Amino acid sequence: MPSKIALISDSHSFIDHKTLAYLADVDEIWHAGDIGSIAVMQALPNGKTIRAVFGNIDDKEMQHTYPEWQEFTLEGVKVLMTHIGGKPPRYAKGIKAKIKESAAHLFICGHSHVCKVEFDKTVNTLYMNPGAIGQHGFHVMRTMLLFDLEAGQVKNLRVVELGKRGKVGV
Repeated sequence: MPSKIALISDSHSFIDHKTLAYLADVDEIWHAGDIGSIAVMQALPNGKTIRAVFGNIDDKEMQHTYPEWQEFTLEGVKVLMTHIGGKPPRYAKGIKAKIKESAAHLFICGHSHVCKVEFDKTVNTLYMNPGAIGQHGFHVMRTMLLFDLEAGQVKNLRVVELGKRGKVGV
Protein backbone atom coordinates (compact mmCIF):
# COMPACT_ATOMS: atom_id res chain seq x y z
CA MET A 1 0.00 0.00 0.00
CA PRO A 2 1.42 3.40 -0.91
CA SER A 3 1.54 6.23 1.61
CA LYS A 4 -0.64 9.13 0.49
CA ILE A 5 0.99 12.51 1.21
CA ALA A 6 -0.32 16.09 1.24
CA LEU A 7 2.41 18.73 1.12
CA ILE A 8 1.48 22.26 2.20
CA SER A 9 3.41 25.38 3.11
CA ASP A 10 3.11 29.06 3.94
CA SER A 11 -0.30 28.99 5.58
CA HIS A 12 0.48 32.23 7.46
CA SER A 13 -2.25 31.47 10.05
CA PHE A 14 -4.83 30.55 7.38
CA ILE A 15 -6.43 27.28 6.42
CA ASP A 16 -9.83 26.88 4.77
CA HIS A 17 -12.41 24.14 4.24
CA LYS A 18 -11.25 23.53 0.66
CA THR A 19 -7.69 22.75 1.82
CA LEU A 20 -8.98 20.60 4.70
CA ALA A 21 -11.14 18.58 2.29
CA TYR A 22 -8.02 17.49 0.37
CA LEU A 23 -6.23 16.64 3.62
CA ALA A 24 -8.97 14.23 4.68
CA ASP A 25 -7.93 11.57 2.14
CA VAL A 26 -4.20 11.31 2.92
CA ASP A 27 -2.11 9.33 5.39
CA GLU A 28 0.41 12.07 6.16
CA ILE A 29 0.39 15.86 6.07
CA TRP A 30 3.70 17.65 5.66
CA HIS A 31 3.93 21.41 6.34
CA ALA A 32 7.05 23.14 4.99
CA GLY A 33 6.92 26.13 7.35
CA ASP A 34 5.48 29.59 7.91
CA ILE A 35 2.62 27.97 9.78
CA GLY A 36 1.77 31.25 11.51
CA SER A 37 -0.56 29.96 14.19
CA ILE A 38 -0.91 26.75 16.17
CA ALA A 39 -4.62 26.94 15.24
CA VAL A 40 -3.66 25.87 11.69
CA MET A 41 -2.09 22.69 13.01
CA GLN A 42 -5.01 22.07 15.37
CA ALA A 43 -7.41 22.33 12.41
CA LEU A 44 -5.72 19.46 10.57
CA PRO A 45 -7.73 16.22 10.39
CA ASN A 46 -7.27 13.78 13.27
CA GLY A 47 -5.52 10.48 12.80
CA LYS A 48 -2.93 11.74 10.33
CA THR A 49 0.84 11.67 10.74
CA ILE A 50 1.97 15.30 10.76
CA ARG A 51 5.51 16.32 9.86
CA ALA A 52 6.29 20.03 9.95
CA VAL A 53 9.12 22.54 10.16
CA PHE A 54 9.00 26.11 11.39
CA GLY A 55 9.44 29.03 9.03
CA ASN A 56 10.82 32.54 9.29
CA ILE A 57 7.50 34.07 10.40
CA ASP A 58 6.87 31.47 13.10
CA ASP A 59 7.22 32.61 16.72
CA LYS A 60 9.22 31.04 19.54
CA GLU A 61 6.35 28.72 20.53
CA MET A 62 6.20 27.34 16.99
CA GLN A 63 10.00 27.04 16.88
CA HIS A 64 9.87 25.10 20.13
CA THR A 65 7.12 22.80 18.79
CA TYR A 66 8.54 22.10 15.33
CA PRO A 67 12.17 21.71 14.18
CA GLU A 68 13.99 23.70 11.51
CA TRP A 69 14.76 20.46 9.64
CA GLN A 70 12.95 17.16 9.19
CA GLU A 71 14.91 14.20 7.89
CA PHE A 72 13.21 10.82 7.59
CA THR A 73 12.64 7.82 5.32
CA LEU A 74 9.18 6.68 4.31
CA GLU A 75 8.38 3.86 1.85
CA GLY A 76 12.06 3.77 0.87
CA VAL A 77 12.22 7.50 0.04
CA LYS A 78 14.68 9.58 2.08
CA VAL A 79 13.18 13.03 2.69
CA LEU A 80 14.86 16.27 3.77
CA MET A 81 12.58 19.22 4.57
CA THR A 82 13.17 22.80 5.73
CA HIS A 83 11.46 26.13 5.12
CA ILE A 84 14.03 28.29 3.32
CA GLY A 85 15.80 26.25 0.68
CA GLY A 86 15.99 28.32 -2.47
CA LYS A 87 15.51 26.42 -5.71
CA PRO A 88 17.62 24.62 -8.29
CA PRO A 89 20.18 25.66 -9.34
CA ARG A 90 20.38 28.48 -6.77
CA TYR A 91 19.78 26.99 -3.37
CA ALA A 92 20.02 29.03 -0.17
CA LYS A 93 23.44 29.09 1.47
CA GLY A 94 24.52 25.64 2.67
CA ILE A 95 21.47 23.82 1.32
CA LYS A 96 23.11 22.05 -1.61
CA ALA A 97 25.81 20.64 0.69
CA LYS A 98 23.17 19.49 3.19
CA ILE A 99 21.20 17.73 0.42
CA LYS A 100 24.34 15.95 -0.76
CA GLU A 101 25.37 15.03 2.79
CA SER A 102 21.94 13.58 3.59
CA ALA A 103 21.69 11.71 0.26
CA ALA A 104 18.00 12.67 0.22
CA HIS A 105 15.86 11.43 -2.64
CA LEU A 106 13.35 14.22 -2.02
CA PHE A 107 14.15 17.78 -0.89
CA ILE A 108 11.21 19.90 0.27
CA CYS A 109 11.03 23.59 1.13
CA GLY A 110 8.55 26.43 1.13
CA HIS A 111 9.11 30.19 1.56
CA SER A 112 8.90 31.32 -2.09
CA HIS A 113 5.09 30.89 -2.37
CA VAL A 114 5.79 29.51 -5.86
CA CYS A 115 4.86 25.90 -6.61
CA LYS A 116 7.76 24.13 -8.27
CA VAL A 117 8.77 20.50 -8.78
CA GLU A 118 12.02 19.68 -10.53
CA PHE A 119 14.52 16.85 -10.58
CA ASP A 120 17.96 18.33 -9.88
CA LYS A 121 20.62 16.16 -11.53
CA THR A 122 23.41 18.05 -9.72
CA VAL A 123 22.32 16.57 -6.38
CA ASN A 124 20.32 13.60 -7.72
CA THR A 125 17.26 14.78 -5.80
CA LEU A 126 13.65 15.61 -6.56
CA TYR A 127 12.96 19.20 -5.44
CA MET A 128 9.44 20.11 -4.28
CA ASN A 129 7.96 23.40 -3.16
CA PRO A 130 4.17 23.25 -2.78
CA GLY A 131 3.65 27.01 -3.06
CA ALA A 132 1.38 28.59 -0.45
CA ILE A 133 -2.04 27.71 0.97
CA GLY A 134 -2.35 31.03 2.82
CA GLN A 135 -3.56 34.50 1.93
CA HIS A 136 -0.38 36.50 2.69
CA GLY A 137 2.24 37.01 0.00
CA PHE A 138 2.57 37.91 -3.65
CA HIS A 139 1.34 34.60 -5.08
CA VAL A 140 -1.81 34.67 -7.18
CA MET A 141 -2.94 31.04 -6.88
CA ARG A 142 -2.94 29.12 -3.61
CA THR A 143 -1.46 25.64 -4.20
CA MET A 144 -0.51 22.38 -2.54
CA LEU A 145 0.90 19.04 -3.71
CA LEU A 146 -0.58 15.55 -3.38
CA PHE A 147 1.43 12.42 -4.12
CA ASP A 148 2.04 8.82 -3.13
CA LEU A 149 5.24 7.24 -1.87
CA GLU A 150 5.64 3.60 -2.83
CA ALA A 151 8.62 1.28 -3.21
CA GLY A 152 11.18 4.08 -3.15
CA GLN A 153 9.35 6.28 -5.65
CA VAL A 154 7.15 9.37 -5.78
CA LYS A 155 4.03 8.48 -7.74
CA ASN A 156 0.77 10.13 -8.79
CA LEU A 157 2.05 13.66 -8.17
CA ARG A 158 -0.46 16.41 -8.73
CA VAL A 159 -0.70 20.12 -8.10
CA VAL A 160 -3.92 21.23 -6.43
CA GLU A 161 -5.07 24.79 -7.10
CA LEU A 162 -7.05 26.00 -4.10
CA GLY A 163 -8.25 29.27 -5.61
CA LYS A 164 -6.85 32.74 -5.99
CA ARG A 165 -5.37 34.49 -2.98
CA GLY A 166 -8.01 36.72 -1.41
CA LYS A 167 -10.90 34.69 -2.87
CA VAL A 168 -11.63 32.06 -0.27
CA GLY A 169 -14.01 29.31 -1.30
CA VAL A 170 -14.36 30.58 -4.88
